[in-house]
Amino acid sequence: MILSIIGNIRKKVIEKEYEFAIPHFFEEMAADELEFADVKKTIATGRIKRKFTRDPRGVRYEIVGRALDGREIGIICRIKSTGKLLFITVYTL
Repeated sequence: MILSIIGNIRKKVIEKEYEFAIPHFFEEMAADELEFADVKKTIATGRIKRKFTRDPRGVRYEIVGRALDGREIGIICRIKSTGKLLFITVYTL
């Protein structure tokens, strides 16, 4: 079975196959008073809004959805050549 891109990203989160752009991801999460539970909820229920294809490091995706408190947030991530999901940044919209 071939998973959709969002389905593949969701599977990687469930199976904890992810990494973070450190310290940037955590700095941005703290700056917007977000928790990783907000990120997981957004991945689970959100949608891919944009796909960035011109980065030589690989395709990046912007996923938008709602945090646990209802705020709309965006997440930028990519699937690395290793197969792991890389969380690059997170922000409120």
